[in-house]
Amino acid sequence: MTIKRIGPGVRMSKAVVHGNTVYTAGQVADKTVGKSVAEQTQEIVDLIDAILAEAGTDKTKILSATIYLADISTFAEMNSIWDKWVVQGHTPARATLEAKLVTDQYKVEIAVIAAI
Repeated sequence: MTIKRIGPGVRMSKAVVHGNTVYTAGQVADKTVGKSVAEQTQEIVDLIDAILAEAGTDKTKILSATIYLADISTFAEMNSIWDKWVVQGHTPARATLEAKLVTDQYKVEIAVIAAI
């Protein structure tokens, strides 16, 4: 089986496609860094949409998602964007946890695994 790397960098790729599965790296908000959890979440889900499209799939095929919040008290704010973004009937398995992110300016990080 072939391996396709999307957005390969020095340390990691934005995503890796193997077989009929795409694995994204944790996505963070660069344009809205330091802004609200809602703004960062919106930027991140938009990034995920673009990565999945490049891989030949979409958010209805997400199998699982892992969401890291710098402050778990922002869970509802993140969900206010997430709930509008996911397609009902196609919601993935999901874990959300509090974690110290790379910089205090990042409030949300999301990684997904999707079928193609």
